[in-house]
This record gives sequence, C-alpha cells and structure tokens, in this order.
Amino acid sequence: MRNINYLFSIANLFFCLLLSAYCLLVVCSSCGSKFSQKQNEKAVARVGDAYLYSSVLKDLFSKDMDKKDSAEVVRKYINNWVRETLLLQQAEKNLTDEKKDFEKRVEDYRKSLITYEYESELVKQKLDTLVSDEEIQKYYEENKSNFELKDNIIKVVYVKVRKNAPKVDKVKEWYRSDVQKDKDALANYCYQYAENFFLDDNTWLLFEDVLKEIPMKLYDKEAFLQNNRHLETQDSAHYYFVDIKGFMTKNSISPLSFEKTNIHSILLNKRKVELIKQMREDIYNEALKTKSFEVYE
Repeated sequence: MRNINYLFSIANLFFCLLLSAYCLLVVCSSCGSKFSQKQNEKAVARVGDAYLYSSVLKDLFSKDMDKKDSAEVVRKYINNWVRETLLLQQAEKNLTDEKKDFEKRVEDYRKSLITYEYESELVKQKLDTLVSDEEIQKYYEENKSNFELKDNIIKVVYVKVRKNAPKVDKVKEWYRSDVQKDKDALANYCYQYAENFFLDDNTWLLFEDVLKEIPMKLYDKEAFLQNNRHLETQDSAHYYFVDIKGFMTKNSISPLSFEKTNIHSILLNKRKVELIKQMREDIYNEALKTKSFEVYE
C-alpha cells in the first residue's frame, strides 16, 4: 500500500515544477518583448525575437558594489538569460500545443493540492492515532507472509574500547555473561570508557548495520551467524567485542518486535484512507440529500 502522504508530496513537487515553468514562460515573455514595443529603451541582449532591456538590470545592484562587481553581476545575469531563453525557444519549437498547455495542468494540480490540504486537516482533527498491541498482533498474525526478512537481523551486545582503556580483560568476561551483576558492571564501564556500545540485547538490529562498526569483512554472513556466537577483533587503536544473543537470516519470517513500528504505520495509514473515503462519501450523500448538484441528460 503506497503511503498517501508520499503520493501527494510527489504531486506537490510536480505542481511546483509546473508552476515554475509557467512563471518562466511569463517572465521570458515580458523580458522578451519585441524591440519595436520599447522604442525608447536600450536592449542589452537578444535571442531571436526576444529582447532583454536595461531596465531589468537596475534591480541587480546593491549600494556597496564597485564597478567590477557590478559588471560581473550583469555579465552573469545576461548569460543566464540568454541560456534560459534559448532553451525556452527550443522547447516551444519542439513541443506540441497540448504539451505546452501548462495552465490546465497547473489548475489540475492546484485542485489536487487544495483537496489534499483539506483532507490533511480532517485527518489531523479526526484520526484516532492510538493503535493497541492487540491490533498490531492481530495484523501480524494475519499477514505473516508479508513480513519476510530482506536482511539478516541479530540481537547483540557490542562494545568498542580504545586499546589503552583500563580493565579490558574484565570487558572480555562481562560482554559474554548473562549474569545480571556482570551486565551492570559492563554498562557502568561502557558509560565511562567505551567509545561506542550497544547493550540492549532484546532489540533486533540489522546485521549489516553492526558490521559497519567493525573492521572485518564477511563473505558468507549467514554461515558466520550459524557458526559463531562471539566475535573479538581489533584495529590499530581499538578492541571490538560482539556477543550475538540471537539471529534470524534473510528470507525467514521477521519477528513481531522487529515489525511493530512498521505495522503501527500500516494500520494508521489504513485508518487514514478509510477516513478520507468515508468523508468523500459523506460529502456526496449530503449534497445528494440537499440537491446541491444536478446531472443533465
């Protein structure tokens, strides 16, 4: 299901591009009036039948500009105007009248964006954003096949310390331990001395993200996960300690805890779509009841 916000953000961007192109047509047309229409004004450049007049340049200068800076500003402006006007004239020669009809396309997108803004306000006011764990669990169970892992994930304890850090030998003991006092000792140590660490071994992480933190290349990641629980390595300045508490390989069904945020977003988006659909239906039915529209045979 495509996110409705994403679709309308694309429409919004396209509308702005169309509007910019339309404004460019207007500006170039005003700057490019034929010389005969401004007999008393000096032209500074011409492209075909389009002229750029000196009056356009006067707003380019600030009071503190010297002559050299002013001349450079004028040169760049004229060069840009020539390039844009050449492109515009080339486009006008080669595009069909239908494709040059920006007014209709801009109007169509204007209507879409007005509708979108209204619907967005409605969603802000009326959408119930509370999603229960039961709803998330139910959706997960009914759609498990949609949650196939695209990457390997792991539960992990990870610690990075400098080689000159104190008690590194104790870190080697603590990071493997499941004893609570050792976990507490490791946490206290990491907050004081570790350069980087992750100790929440109940949270699933992408294995690829963990590997980015370690100076080691693995060519068969699945085989590594199936045959290793602990990893210790080093570079010139640091020791790296990794204890893999659990793993799931890609193409297996993703665990609920890893998908919870994703499912929450899916359910909210479904509610949003239903709310907008119902709103549109209500508007139509109300107009039908009050005879606010007619369809002629």
